[in-house]
Amino acid sequence: MANVSTASAQWQGDLEHGLGLISLDSSQVLTETPYNFKARAEHSASITTPEELLGAAHAACFSMAFSMVLGEQGLKAESIDTQANVTFAITANGPEITQIQLKNHCKIDGITPEDFQKLANVVKDTCPVSKALSGVKITLEASLN
Repeated sequence: MANVSTASAQWQGDLEHGLGLISLDSSQVLTETPYNFKARAEHSASITTPEELLGAAHAACFSMAFSMVLGEQGLKAESIDTQANVTFAITANGPEITQIQLKNHCKIDGITPEDFQKLANVVKDTCPVSKALSGVKITLEASLN
């Protein structure tokens, strides 16, 4: 079974002063959401970036994959909270996503801290978004409550 999700982006103007609109066409959750290059370097509360969208996808994928891996072990989390910090930098090779730092906090009964860390690292390496981003350094800070 394959599912294709569709998103689109439109851009007007030059890189420094231009503005674009991003839409999540499949779900319509975001439609004509603004993005620009300036927000990538300076952060903005009202304009998104490709890195923010990538971070949301990675955090969601990691959390779902963690739930699946726990289920395979006969475990169920009370909560799985994941944040993805995506670093965009201008490097000698030009603009790059240089690192993704995943921060995860879970409430799970019946698992040892050692087994939790082992499973968290398996998920970091095997969730579909992590696999798609294998060329980027991905780190994980996971904690169990």
